[in-house]
Amino acid sequence: MKKEEQSYLYLVVLHVAIGIAIYLLPFTAKLYGYAMFILGVYYVIKTQNRNNEALMAAAYIAGAEVLLRMTGGNVSYEFSKYGVMLFILLGMYFSGFSKGATPYWFFLVLLVPGVVISSFVLNFDTNIRTTIAFNISGPVCLAVASLYTYRRKITLEQMNSMLLCIGLPILSCAVYLTLYTPNIRDVITGTQSNFETSGGFGPNQVATFLGLGMFIFFSRIILESRSKFLLLLNLIIVLNISYRGIVTFSRGGMITGFLMIVLLLSFLYFKSNFRGRVKLNYIVVVIAMAMMVTWTYTSFQTGGLINKRYANQDAQGREKASKFTGRGDIAATEIDMFLDNPVFGVGVAKGAEVREVETGNFAVSHDEITRMLAEHGSFGIVGLLILFITPLVLYLENKFNLFLLCFLAFWFLTINHAAMRTALPAFVYSLSLLNVQGLPDKKKLVEARQNSS
Repeated sequence: MKKEEQSYLYLVVLHVAIGIAIYLLPFTAKLYGYAMFILGVYYVIKTQNRNNEALMAAAYIAGAEVLLRMTGGNVSYEFSKYGVMLFILLGMYFSGFSKGATPYWFFLVLLVPGVVISSFVLNFDTNIRTTIAFNISGPVCLAVASLYTYRRKITLEQMNSMLLCIGLPILSCAVYLTLYTPNIRDVITGTQSNFETSGGFGPNQVATFLGLGMFIFFSRIILESRSKFLLLLNLIIVLNISYRGIVTFSRGGMITGFLMIVLLLSFLYFKSNFRGRVKLNYIVVVIAMAMMVTWTYTSFQTGGLINKRYANQDAQGREKASKFTGRGDIAATEIDMFLDNPVFGVGVAKGAEVREVETGNFAVSHDEITRMLAEHGSFGIVGLLILFITPLVLYLENKFNLFLLCFLAFWFLTINHAAMRTALPAFVYSLSLLNVQGLPDKKKLVEARQNSS
């Protein structure tokens, strides 16, 4: 076994062991949460961020968020967002801001009016500071990370390493879920999202992370599996994460991960020559067959209920009235708030209070787009346009970034069903702004080292 294969295997085994340890000894979740933060800070300071170590540390924190939340390992519930911002600020300290990141400075300014308004209009018994922080931390995390990543040069190898930093704690999460619910048949009784198969945590968020994990390890099958051993190892990981994601019965995250895979394959197919396309065809056929087997096994384990879930049917096979389980009603109220307050909006976090008064139901938004409209008004529209247009302009400048459209799709689709309650969509969005460079020529590197010695 080559040294590269051994190193990767050790990382995989370590994170499988972390998932097992957190399940068997719950207090290790706290140790894990504190350790990743302390070691990350030490790592970035020691290296002085010479190779974007701050991004690696931030990526790991973002990938571990849902595991830490479901096991109580976070310092605080929102810690991962602040952790990502802290590492990014450390990166800025050593490597500076990205030049020309004016759109994201402007985006930050556009958030201010909504914050100011909410400080006056929130209910008297509301904890204004924590409520505003909870609702605005996602967009602020996105802006801060984007100020660092905007047009920052990074190699494809570094990008793959960064994605692995996100994916490894997701692997630990999948292992934890396997131990938490070893027998799926015992807990599946209907077609609704299932908390038992999601570690007792929100299925929507868990499926979002597992869907991204599925994509990350799939991308490693295509780009980083230089031997049959690595190919088989990554395929096993993809299938296991996919299975755990499907049985959460939350569709949004898994559909998003699948669409990201389609985008990546489409990009590689059109950029490859004839020989490369033939190889891709073989890989796609093998993976498609493996995924079909996984789906068949999942259908068997759930008594066919998973088929009804994705067909938008209940356990009796009757079609459900809505695919969005109440989220459409929430989005509709937010559009009405925007129409009533088109300039400044109702203020950050005020939307849920207005909805409670009008409908008697206190429910936070699942859709970041309609939330931005309702709570920030026209400023929210301008902010969203900045977030949509800027990465697409960068794609026209650098079409080598094979992940850009995948990352943008993940952010957009995720904020439509899970808002920005975790750091992951904000951080992944910022990765779409990186200027991905081709891998350096190895012969030139050897010559340069010989000349310098």
